Amino acid sequence: MAERRAGAILLLAASLLLSWSGRLVPVAEAVWLTIPSSGTKCVSEEIQSNVVVLADYYIVDDEHAHLHTATISSRVTSPYGNNLHHNENVTHGQFAFTTSEAGNYLACFWIGGEHQEGAGLTIGLDWKIGIAAKDWESVAKKEKIQGVELELLKLEGAVQAIRDNLIYLKNREAEMREVSEKTNARVAWFSMMSLGVCIVVSVLQLLHLKRFFERKKLI
Repeated sequence: MAERRAGAILLLAASLLLSWSGRLVPVAEAVWLTIPSSGTKCVSEEIQSNVVVLADYYIVDDEHAHLHTATISSRVTSPYGNNLHHNENVTHGQFAFTTSEAGNYLACFWIGGEHQEGAGLTIGLDWKIGIAAKDWESVAKKEKIQGVELELLKLEGAVQAIRDNLIYLKNREAEMREVSEKTNARVAWFSMMSLGVCIVVSVLQLLHLKRFFERKKLI
């Protein structure tokens, strides 16, 4: 009886921490996007390095369901502009990668093939990041665990993700503080230089006026 209560408490704690960790760590995002007839629609996500990203995208617009020519194209780029995924003229697709650098990852979609002039298209995008992208069923089969042990493993993954995200935020805060300090120092030097230039110009103007009045024998 005590073991069951302990197991229930652990499961409750794991579920609470996993739900709370979603506020600190972006793990999953499911959105619908309306793609214009011309141009692109993009979404971005700021992700730190060494994070697994999985995504599925598909046409969900019933208005175009009867049009076999209604397709979409997509491109995913890294913060430095590297092409991570490129697919054209499909009704559904997916991409998966592990981030190599921290920053904003951009996914852009546009309508490919033939389509009605002026008609847009709606797609669904299931974007999973970090622990949400992990295949826990495969992990459970490989490690031969289930129940409380599996929840504890998920809990460990959530704690590690929170820790990594906090370290990432701390490093970003340190970088921003360093940039702010450098900017403040440059502004201070610029202000001092501006004040010095104003003083020099004022002295030169006074000397010029004094010589002018002396030549005119006004003083």
